[in-house]
Amino acid sequence: MSKKQSDALIIGIPSKGRLQENANAFFANAGLKVKQAPGGREYVGRLSGLPNVAVAFLSASEIVARLEDGSIHFGVTGEDLIRENLSDADRVVELVLPLGFGYADVIVAVPQSWIDVETMADLDDVALAFHRRHGRRLRIATKYLNLTRRFFADHGIADYRIVESAGATEGAPAAGTAEAIVDITTTGSTLAANNLKILDDGVMLKSQANLVASLTADWSAAALKAAGVMLDRIDAKLSAEAQVVVIAHGELNRAKLVKELSVEFSCTAMSGSDGALSLLCPREHLQAVATRLREAGVETVTVRTSEYIFHAENALMTRLKKRLKK
Repeated sequence: MSKKQSDALIIGIPSKGRLQENANAFFANAGLKVKQAPGGREYVGRLSGLPNVAVAFLSASEIVARLEDGSIHFGVTGEDLIRENLSDADRVVELVLPLGFGYADVIVAVPQSWIDVETMADLDDVALAFHRRHGRRLRIATKYLNLTRRFFADHGIADYRIVESAGATEGAPAAGTAEAIVDITTTGSTLAANNLKILDDGVMLKSQANLVASLTADWSAAALKAAGVMLDRIDAKLSAEAQVVVIAHGELNRAKLVKELSVEFSCTAMSGSDGALSLLCPREHLQAVATRLREAGVETVTVRTSEYIFHAENALMTRLKKRLKK
């Protein structure tokens, strides 16, 4: 590998399926379209408009492994895989940004027929009674061995054994290979179809896809620069989607209004033109801000959207540099 290639920022993106589609859409939304060789046969790509960046198309689990060994700088993968496969995840990686797709809850579920079992404490009682009655431990079917061990230990449950699931975990109780399960769910419909219920306090992790940074990678000056440009674009796009520019025309007590709207709705005054008051406000408060301005005597309220809003400081990059001690 040449010096130029070794200095490149490397981003791991899922190689197929809905996760890849959503990851591609996320980057494209920020003006950073993922470019892949025709036919999708090549496992190296790039981001359009951003030099010195290489994209590696990998399986979700391989992304986690390569974040850990530092052979990629960023990866798009689920938090459930990060927490399951990295014993000390917070030391090895930084979860830079939740991406709003790939939702999945890691849960503990038991048969619906266990009418007196609603909590982890109830499950502990059942496990003890099961062991006394049958002379063996309660079986928990799962692919999430480490998350299960940590969660059960946190709830003081020790009288169980894990049965590693190779197929459809939710079918294990009906098949007689386990009494309860730990699995992921999005809607709960598959659990219901298998006559299972989630314990009231049995949600281990509310997971979604994240943009994850490796803290063990070689962050050269060139890689950091590319990361800064990428995160700047992403942050600016997210800011533009979350905020609008509200322009108020008419006679008004400018100082008083700015103070009130800043405190109540987190609006920020901007430099206005032709005497108008311009405010950058959260989109979710738009109606309330417009109402307040009209009540204050403003004649006309107009609203503008932005493609990007770049701030003086990129909070995503600032936090990453702090973790990297750069």
